[in-house]
Formats: sequence, structure tokens, C-alpha cells
Amino acid sequence: MQVNEAKSTFTLGLIINPYAGIGGALALKGSDGKDIREKALSAGASLQAISRARTALEVLIPLKGKFRVITCSGDMGERLCQDLAFDYHVVYSQKLQQSEASDTINAAQAISTYGVDLMLFAGGDGTARNLCNVFPVSQALLGIPAGCKIHSGVYAITPNAAGKVAAQMVRGEIVSVMQAEVRDIDEDKFRQGLVVAKYFGEMAVPESLTYIQAVKMGGKESDELVLADISAYIRELMEELPDDYFIIGSGSTVDFVMSDMHLSNTLLGVDVVYQGKVVAQDVTAAELQNLTSTKSIKLLITAIGGQGHLFGRGNQQLSEQVLASIEKCDIWVVCTKSKLLNLKNAGFIADTGNHALDNRLAGPIQVITGYKDKALYFIRRT
Repeated sequence: MQVNEAKSTFTLGLIINPYAGIGGALALKGSDGKDIREKALSAGASLQAISRARTALEVLIPLKGKFRVITCSGDMGERLCQDLAFDYHVVYSQKLQQSEASDTINAAQAISTYGVDLMLFAGGDGTARNLCNVFPVSQALLGIPAGCKIHSGVYAITPNAAGKVAAQMVRGEIVSVMQAEVRDIDEDKFRQGLVVAKYFGEMAVPESLTYIQAVKMGGKESDELVLADISAYIRELMEELPDDYFIIGSGSTVDFVMSDMHLSNTLLGVDVVYQGKVVAQDVTAAELQNLTSTKSIKLLITAIGGQGHLFGRGNQQLSEQVLASIEKCDIWVVCTKSKLLNLKNAGFIADTGNHALDNRLAGPIQVITGYKDKALYFIRRT
């Protein structure tokens, strides 16, 4: 992970496919292809995707100053940001008057290079498919439904709902995260009355936090049961990555996971696990860097203390040199939802000793809160 210039506010990626859904009201069963779009426009169709994106983004108006939009030129995002007086930056300009799928892909590539905390997009299954081919599965993305056909599970139920989830993230509230499928159908076959939907991948989609899996009798979590669920999930993840080295951080939550896997652990230190065995224990910063500098590594940590420190309290062995070499998606934070709630939306804290690194780590991060159960929480910007 490169230590780039720090971002001072929440960054929201925005791509609008202006022609998504344009053929719906005219029974054209899709909007793929220039001929279909021109037929719809000549019949008086309006660009519904822009108005639906507006509905979502209007929810964020009270939060101006807390986020910046990274977007595309013209109807793909810039005009709407101007209308709503948002702070925005254009990183891609479409080449033709009518945007094409290639514009969506090129815009997504430009935004992915910039880096955003949440990628918000308005379109249909084709738009989701284009973005799925660009962004890593760890990137939080959320669709504003605007297409004729939406078989993918990556869209909010309404544009307003998309805006509300985005607002939760901007405010730093806890939201769940799920891996949702991207599917698209063959429009030519659809026009012949055949529905053939294909699977094209998955996206990490934020949603309003629910406690269906984690809440026990009386509305409270049973920490021991939840920790056992977390441990079972971590064990499965490790087994799927036999060639990776796992740096094990400090704290009682991590200690429980290690004990449950019958591995010795340094409660207030840092250990290293490889292929199911502890290969280094209570390492120093220098020893850790030497051991992992040429390896594929994952980092397992939890928040230390009541203030929510991820780095800089009890795990100074995780030096800025080691942390700078780890991608954020390879940092596995484990925490119960009750512990997250006790932080009262204050966020995690990164105190690595390098201000630029602290702010590079800042923003949403996936937190393992149960068996195949994750939440999106955030690391504070300082």
C-alpha cells in the first residue's frame, strides 16, 4: 500500500449512466445499443437515471462539507453535482455526446485509481457489470436503481434508500456489508421473450445495519457465541490461503480466536502464523519486517481499549514500514457489534506515528463481526 496524500473528507465516487432505463416506458426492454437509445429519444423518452440519481444525492445535501464527489463530466455526474452545489472533482470526460459502456468502464478505472470510500452509481445490470470488471471485491459499491432490468443484488431498493445508506457512511455510522451478485441478461433474447441471466461476479455492498445473526435473547449479543462464530470464519479464511503469512495482533478478541484454533498467542504482543502453525512469537518491529517483507501477508487485529485504537496501542511492532506494505483489504479487523456500538460512532483510531499513513488508512474498513457476517465501520481522519 502506497502512502499517498491524505484525503481530508469522505470521498464519494459517482457514475451516472444517463441512458439507463430509457427504453423502459416505451416497452423497448432495455437501453443497450445506440439504435435503441436513439429510438427512445426520438419517441420522447427522458433521461430518468439523472432524476433518480438526484433523488439519492438530495439526501446528502445536509451533509455538505463532510464529503467530496469524484465523478465524470456532463450528464455522467458533473451537472448534477453543480446543481446541488456539491464539492466535486472530475476525473474522466466522456468522448461522445452519448455515453457508451466504454465510458462507464473508463470512468470507473479513473475513479478506482483515485480511490473512494464509497462508489455510488446509477444504472441497471449492464452498468453494474461494467463496474464489477474494474473494482476489486473489497471496494464498497452501491447502485441507484435506474435500469429497465435489475437482476443484480447490488442496488438499493429505491434511490432514496441508496441516499440514506450513503449518508450513514458519510456520518461514520456502522453499516453492514454483504457480497452481492452481479447478473445481467441478454437483451436480444429478452426481446424474444427469453430471460437468460448470467453471473458476472460480486460486489461489496453496504446496507442498513441489522442484527439478525448477531442478536441473542433480550436483544444483546452473547460475546462467547459471537466470538466462536468469528473464530470459525477466520479459520476458514486462513485455510483458503495456505501460502499467506498471517500477522496476529494484540487484544482479547484476537486471543480468543487464536485459543479457539489451539494456537499459542502473545496477548500483548504480535505473532505470525503460517499454514496453521505459529512460526514467530512476540516479534519486534524489525523481526516482523524481515520475516514478512517478501511474503504475501494478511493482518488480523482488533480494537484495543475503550477508545478504539487499531494501531499504536499495544501493537507498536506494527511499524509504519510494515503497515505501508499491506493493502487495506488485507487488514482483517475482528470485533463484535456490541463492541462497535460501545464506540458510539467515534470510529477506530490509527496512531502509527506517520500522519500521512494514518490518513491513508482512514475511511471505511470491513469488520468481521460473526460467521460470514461483516460490517463497514470507519477509521477516523485526523
